Amino acid sequence: MHSNNSNLLDLDDTDIDPLDEIEPIDQQSPPPFDVEEMLALLSAPESGKRMMAARAFCEIADPRSIPLLIELLKDVCPLVRVSVAYALGRNTSTNVVQPLIDIYNSDWNGYVRKGVVWALGNCCDSRCVDTLTHALKTDISAVRLWAASGLAQLSKLRYEDMIKAIPPLIESLRRDRVAAVRSNCAWSIGQICRELPSNVVYATAIDALIESLVEDEDLGVKEDAKGALLKLGDTRGIQMIEELELEGLI
Repeated sequence: MHSNNSNLLDLDDTDIDPLDEIEPIDQQSPPPFDVEEMLALLSAPESGKRMMAARAFCEIADPRSIPLLIELLKDVCPLVRVSVAYALGRNTSTNVVQPLIDIYNSDWNGYVRKGVVWALGNCCDSRCVDTLTHALKTDISAVRLWAASGLAQLSKLRYEDMIKAIPPLIESLRRDRVAAVRSNCAWSIGQICRELPSNVVYATAIDALIESLVEDEDLGVKEDAKGALLKLGDTRGIQMIEELELEGLI
């Protein structure tokens, strides 16, 4: 459990995290960094240089950085740890999953946990499921937001992993006080349902999306629930959308 006594943990929903806008690697021009120099700077004595190097590996994919970045997850400077978390979300491997889970469970800083959850979402590893669902249930809103969208990546994993994620996503879709988190839950449920067979788990998820479409007070959440149902092409969902449109309710 994370204590919420420190103001540093209570990230305001309007706070800007400069690393939120990282572009996918394949959409970038070659990074303006000397890779060898950045690798060396990951071990620099000055925290500012370590942070700069870690941020460089948010844009550079180089497996040589991974062991150095894992070590820096325990850096004394929280700004370094934040940058490292995002860099490991770019430079994923099976080796980074457990260190990221460990730092999530121990780090007091909300920005660090937010970056860690984003990175875990990118790892597409069964070991991430419990940490992401725990974050979705218990953490601050900025972290819950990324946990909700990170769980969508489970659609690439085993059936057992997908069905573990559905109940907490449904619970947060119904109850989270932050509309953006509920929206991300609707989107993730839609992504996972695309890979599910038409069984009771799928039907329960469709029920939750329909419920949000009808009952959520936020138009953005309604729109995301509607979009998820349309992409799934679910008969019940489409029928409800048509009825609500006829009645002018959406």
